[in-house]
Amino acid sequence: MDRTVIAYVIYLVVSVALTVWVARTLSRNGKVFLADVLHGNEKLADAVNHLLVVGFYLVNLGFVALYLSGDDTITDTRGVFEALSTKLGVVLLVLGVMHLANVYVLNRIRRRGVMEREQVPPVPPQGWAAPSARA
Repeated sequence: MDRTVIAYVIYLVVSVALTVWVARTLSRNGKVFLADVLHGNEKLADAVNHLLVVGFYLVNLGFVALYLSGDDTITDTRGVFEALSTKLGVVLLVLGVMHLANVYVLNRIRRRGVMEREQVPPVPPQGWAAPSARA
């Protein structure tokens, strides 16, 4: 088997495994965060979480597939390692950027929700109070 094909197979297996692992980790740990962002609405949090995971898979697996082809033919074992380190490094960076983008957007949504909750008075008004007379 050609070394280029071996590098492609290793790249695909490792990239897909990393993408699945990161998506599952984000999904599992993101549920609590989403429930807080969405004011305890668990059903909506699960739906948003699922949509985020599907989008994460689509973007990252699409990138992995597009980044598969290489310009050079790999002729030796050293070339396999060099090609894999470059490709997997870029995939890891893209996964990290996607994760940070998701956290940033969700944190902005959470901050907006916290500010809205702070604008509502903790106790409803009891009635009208007459202005006090100044001396």
